[in-house]
Amino acid sequence: MASTVTSTSSSRPGYGQLLRTRGAWTFLLPGFAARQPFAMLTLSLVLLVQHTTGSYGAAGAVAAVTGVSMAVFAPYGGRLADRHGQRAVLLPGVLVHAAAALALTALALADAPLWALFALAVPTGASVPQVGPMVRARWGVKLQGSPLMVTATAFESVTDELTFVLGPLLATALCTAVHPSAGLLTEAALTLVGGVLFAAQKGTQPVPGKALPADAEGGSPRAGSGSALGVPGVRVLVVAFLGIGSVFGGMQVALAAFTESIGEPGLNGVLYGVFAAGNMLSGVVCGAIAWKVAPRRRLLLAYTALAVTASLLWTGHSVAVLAAVGLLVGMCIAPALITGYTLVEDLVPAGSRTEAFTWLTGAVALGQAAAVTVAGQLEDRLWDGAGFLVPMGGTVAALVVLLALRALLAGRPSGRTVARGVGHRTPMTVD
Repeated sequence: MASTVTSTSSSRPGYGQLLRTRGAWTFLLPGFAARQPFAMLTLSLVLLVQHTTGSYGAAGAVAAVTGVSMAVFAPYGGRLADRHGQRAVLLPGVLVHAAAALALTALALADAPLWALFALAVPTGASVPQVGPMVRARWGVKLQGSPLMVTATAFESVTDELTFVLGPLLATALCTAVHPSAGLLTEAALTLVGGVLFAAQKGTQPVPGKALPADAEGGSPRAGSGSALGVPGVRVLVVAFLGIGSVFGGMQVALAAFTESIGEPGLNGVLYGVFAAGNMLSGVVCGAIAWKVAPRRRLLLAYTALAVTASLLWTGHSVAVLAAVGLLVGMCIAPALITGYTLVEDLVPAGSRTEAFTWLTGAVALGQAAAVTVAGQLEDRLWDGAGFLVPMGGTVAALVVLLALRALLAGRPSGRTVARGVGHRTPMTVD
């Protein structure tokens, strides 16, 4: 064990070896289908409600209610999944979500009052399946004690970003070329089918209520048996992920308004796809590097770069400039996301990680919801592109918190080389 902990090898297991893990594809494929709607929901709602009401402010407000509901209820779903099993939470959840999304679509097309849309947006958001955290928890079961867990963390972030490449493109294409309701209807169908198929893979889900052996080796005892949010470092990460959510939400509304103002609404999905592609590509690179820099320092560097590039978005007044700046912003998001999820494995025991992951994904949703609301109001009241101010404000504010509270992100107080939680056997100096 000692020789493993202090190894100075600069290499790490690659994606090919990870994907050859026995049984991995049984949950990866349905998991990918089930998490795709996460990237479609907000934009599909914005495009549908804007079509029926003519207001980006109203569309943003409905989408925001959905995001807030998801952020509030997702951690409780994660805790229930840790205690009772993923299947027990997922199956009823996808049924409720599909029904609520269909009802919300019908009301929007019927020109129902805004309060009725708000009312149905609550169960629609609250029932969004947290498949990404569930997949991450399944990797923890398959790879406990393996250095492949580092690669799995990066792979999952890359997968998340791939959904944010495909999701907006699919939603935009369906809503503009087929029907304004087609995006939300497709989102509901993918959630139902993918969720049921994912839940059917019972053999790879974590045993409910059972902590992994890694807790005894390297997991932090600070979370105890309570909520993962009781760990101070998790609360700091929640703030960071709120800022990341502000980028997603602000760009979705601002890009939609900008492309409509120039008479090319179909370019919305393309521009957002460029942003998400930068995110995905940088995630691939991050997962392939054997980092010698401590994760806390990596997060601070990545987040500083994100705040700087996001602050440039509002200066873009052409498709080419927005594409270039959006690409840079996307390339800065993946390192921050990957490092944040990696820090969770340092800070939280394995038996609480599904909940911890859902706090972070919920924070992204909440930040996105707030950003969609504010950006929609700015677009309605100010100039086309004013919504781009939201990513700047959100990331700069989160960066200030990160810098002030960075000490809470240290997994261990010593400066020696240590093993890092589940499967992390690569050298890591804690700064």
